[in-house]
Amino acid sequence: MASYRNGRGAVKVDRAQPSASGNLRASASFKSRNSNVRRSSSSAGLKDFDDSVSGRVRVAVRLRPQNAEEMVADADFADCVELQPEFKRLKLRKNNWDSDTYEFDEVLTESASQKRVYEVVAKPVVESVLDGYNGTVMAYGQTGTGKTFTLGRLGDEDTSARGIMVRAMEDILANISWDSDSVMISYLQLYMETIQDLLNPANDNIAIVEDPRTGDVSVPGATLVDIRTHQDFMELLRLGEAHRVAANTKLNTESSRSHAILMVHIKRSVTDMESEMSNEHDHSVHMSRNSKPPIIRKGKLVVVDLAGSERVHKSGSEGHTLEEAKSINLSLSALGKCINALAENSPHVPVRDSKLTRLLKDSFGGTARTSLIVTVGPSPRHRAETSSTILFGQRAMKVENMLKIKEEFDYKSLCRKLETQIDKLIAENERQQKAFEDEIERTAIEAQHRISEAEINYSEALEREKMKCQMDYMESIKKLEEKWMQNQPKRGNNNGFNNSNHNSDGNEEDVTELKIMLQKETSLRKRAEEEIHNLRNLQFRPSEAGVDDDDVVKLQSLLDEETHQKQKLEEEVLMLQSRLSQLSFATSGQSKYSQIDDRANGETTSIANLHEHVGLQKILSLLESEDPNVRLHAVKVVANLAAEDTNQERIVEAGGLSSLLSLLRSRSFDETICRIAAGAIANLAMNEANQELIMGQGGISLLAMTAADAEDPQTLRMVAGAIANLCGNDKLQSRLRSEGGIKALLGMVRSRHPDVLSQVARGVANFAKCESRTSTKGNKNSRSMLIEDGALPWIVQNANNDASIIRRHIELALCHLAQHEVNAKDMVSGGALWELVRISRDCSRDDIRALAHRTLTSSQIFSSELRRLRVEI
Repeated sequence: MASYRNGRGAVKVDRAQPSASGNLRASASFKSRNSNVRRSSSSAGLKDFDDSVSGRVRVAVRLRPQNAEEMVADADFADCVELQPEFKRLKLRKNNWDSDTYEFDEVLTESASQKRVYEVVAKPVVESVLDGYNGTVMAYGQTGTGKTFTLGRLGDEDTSARGIMVRAMEDILANISWDSDSVMISYLQLYMETIQDLLNPANDNIAIVEDPRTGDVSVPGATLVDIRTHQDFMELLRLGEAHRVAANTKLNTESSRSHAILMVHIKRSVTDMESEMSNEHDHSVHMSRNSKPPIIRKGKLVVVDLAGSERVHKSGSEGHTLEEAKSINLSLSALGKCINALAENSPHVPVRDSKLTRLLKDSFGGTARTSLIVTVGPSPRHRAETSSTILFGQRAMKVENMLKIKEEFDYKSLCRKLETQIDKLIAENERQQKAFEDEIERTAIEAQHRISEAEINYSEALEREKMKCQMDYMESIKKLEEKWMQNQPKRGNNNGFNNSNHNSDGNEEDVTELKIMLQKETSLRKRAEEEIHNLRNLQFRPSEAGVDDDDVVKLQSLLDEETHQKQKLEEEVLMLQSRLSQLSFATSGQSKYSQIDDRANGETTSIANLHEHVGLQKILSLLESEDPNVRLHAVKVVANLAAEDTNQERIVEAGGLSSLLSLLRSRSFDETICRIAAGAIANLAMNEANQELIMGQGGISLLAMTAADAEDPQTLRMVAGAIANLCGNDKLQSRLRSEGGIKALLGMVRSRHPDVLSQVARGVANFAKCESRTSTKGNKNSRSMLIEDGALPWIVQNANNDASIIRRHIELALCHLAQHEVNAKDMVSGGALWELVRISRDCSRDDIRALAHRTLTSSQIFSSELRRLRVEI
């Protein structure tokens, strides 16, 4: 049987059966449970959390290996300590047949590495400090049992021997951001009940200050050093160790004669998202995210290397060393009394008996997360000291701390940030205002220049048009007279034809009658011109003609009437010319055109059947006519025929596609003809077989050229519709882009007309859909050609367009672009991610909304960015 101690009494248990009554071990884990911490804050600048979490002091025991002296002196005796790390137990032998068993949070054998000691004892405390808590790591034990080795070993020769201080600072520096966080340290020693600064030996009597409101203890007189690198920290540790008091005793050649205290102050900035999560139960915060001040969390890590307890008769201390030993033992005794009072829930804790207990007020019974490591030796000669150390650890395990986290608003940082933003906005506003004024001035000058050019061009064009009309008029009269003279001798030769065709006789009579009328009108026009000429001469020489003013007025009136009569005669001549051409055309025997005129006068035949009466080849041949009106009417007929699927194949086979492309290629740019031709090409481009023919004959280049020259929104709409249909072909994408189709499509947005923008959006959606299909099949791994050609800003800008059809096409385009992971980074930087989030939430169409949601969740880049921004889908 063995005696098992839990700090209150001894209970006999069987050695073979481990005890299940581990009431001292609330948990064997040293991990910090930050997820259990309930946080709430007040509206004041300093946020002190009222909801605290109980955290018992964690105690680990570490056994020092035998040294050379013990191997010789204790060779005939068994070690007084036996460890059972798997059960976290320690057995302290009374004699050869009986022992006491103690249970700790962690039992570390003599072979335990420094890394393992740090991870199970100190690392959870360091993590809590980084989260804004106070933390304490302390070593207690007999002199020479390895406290300084465990805590303060620098590891210059062997990095694996680094102690808790060095490893803790490595973790701290690795987990902070130098942009917003700071780390400062102070290194003190408590020697003969005076607090001395190890970083500034001249500062040898530092006072302890206690906040009367919060009860927090601080040493404001200590030197605080800002740490930026691990090398800086190591140099400060070496400096502090050089100033620490040590002496040679029988038990330890380098016995520490003071308690060393390393304080690490950490300030960390908390982002808005983290702040909202930490205050998830606080519903009183209504400040906007932009104006909410940053939050600073302050954590303090205290690492305490206590001087070893010793018995004078064993250590051989005398003189000044004896006085040091008395001071050490008194302070450790005061610490033990405080631990006993806290373990027994005594109403009075004698904290003020020693400066050591005042400095550690927050570590035992306060708000810090505390880990204590007690060090013992194996020698049976020091069993009493080992027993005392173990009992100290057992009592410390009963101490409960109430962990609290403190945060405060960083109003100074917010003020600096807002001032910087204001300065930037003012500078940007001034720059934009200057640019706006320069643009207005430049636009005004350019507009004035264009108006002047337009006035000059208009005057010149008007004069040219006037001269052309006069020349055309004279030429037409001359041709009519010549034609009449040529047809005069042929009248007798047409009797046979007239007898065989009654309709032709009637037409011939009409022709003769019209010619007679034309001759009369011509002679009247000549006489009118002579009279006008005479009247003008008379008007300019009234004195020579011997007429008075009344006669001049009468002659002026007569001149105006004659001028008006001349205009009427010219109109009648033109009308007669037209009728003569029609009747002459009818007498030539072209019955098909007579049938068309008859149907136009009596019946309504659809344009779709027109080619059956006239012939498709004849209609297409009219596209090459020199007369613009003939070409215009012919291209209208072809465009209407192309609107029906049944006619498209015949139009292409008859060469209609080539003729339509020739109209776009023509040097004499007629926007009306180009608009109708582009509409016909758009209808033909709806057939996949025709799309390759259009591309093969340079259709994209011609459409791009037409788009660049056109200004009419309807022309741009037709061209954009044709290119949008071609964008839906997977095989033509690379060629479509290389021949300028994508840039031409995007260039047409300059019109800003809703119909044009709708066709552009449809083309972009078709192109993005084809790219998505190609990448899904594994045939494409590069960025989208739309993004490379600069389409993404326009897509993002119009993703929430007021026009539903434009918005629907753009939303589809965004979803298809986002399905290819290689586009994700560009879309995030271009602002498309927010539009995808909006589509996944607010889109009126279920299929598009589901596609956006699926795309966001399947993309690693999108998911990572959304997690960073704390946005949930």
